[in-house]
Amino acid sequence: MKILCLANRDLASNFALNQLLPELSKSHETHLWLSAKVGGNTQRPKQLQNLKFFEQDLFNTLVHRALSSTQGFLGFDGLGQFLCSEVKEVNQINSPQAVAELKVLSPDIIVSIRYGAILKNDAINIPSKCVLNLHSGILPKYKGVMATFWALKNADSEIGTTLHLIEDGSIDTGKIIKVSTIQTNASKSYLWHVLALYEQGVKTILEAVNTLNQGDVLECSEQSPSDTYFTLPTQQQCEEFEACGGRFVDEQEYIEFIQTHYLPVDAPRSTT
Repeated sequence: MKILCLANRDLASNFALNQLLPELSKSHETHLWLSAKVGGNTQRPKQLQNLKFFEQDLFNTLVHRALSSTQGFLGFDGLGQFLCSEVKEVNQINSPQAVAELKVLSPDIIVSIRYGAILKNDAINIPSKCVLNLHSGILPKYKGVMATFWALKNADSEIGTTLHLIEDGSIDTGKIIKVSTIQTNASKSYLWHVLALYEQGVKTILEAVNTLNQGDVLECSEQSPSDTYFTLPTQQQCEEFEACGGRFVDEQEYIEFIQTHYLPVDAPRSTT
């Protein structure tokens, strides 16, 4: 099958793609389109600006450029070895030009992970089989953005990802294929929890693709009605999260994550 992956140019997307693309490329023709960011240019609380620095700015400007070894996970450019076309940046996927390019590509499946735009019907209707989206939250309870943050702020005992269909231009409403959960850890940061979700989340994508490749129908369930939609937290909500012991980023966790997954085996390790 021909599979187009849509993702955002950030650490969590890259981590997921490093697990997903090598497996997909064994049996399928794979392509990758990236968005530069998620959301608009509205002013964000200082905590979210700092989070963006670690998720995107630091990873894309410093860490990503240093990833030249095949012994660790690859940067976005390095992932090209698993693709049948060059990595493309597409921020306006619903534009006439992007839709035209989609029609030429004619994928069987689109897989969306943290992609920075909401697909509309012209794009959704192009794949011959379906559009899959891996939402980093448990649906329908946590529709919207930063679902993991809201689950942690609400002191939930578990967080999760939901693999669901994108069937129209609404947000996080499609039929649910599978929900995967992990236990929360009060000693760990928000970013640690987000990254931890994607190992099992990627497995659910691979399972769904395998089902479709075999010609079988995905088992899906309708979402129960929910009017709740979560948006970016305000400055006050970020401060409330921190006042209860929450942390958005832990620098030592970040260093250890990069060392474990991205650096060559013989690279010097930080001991700080």
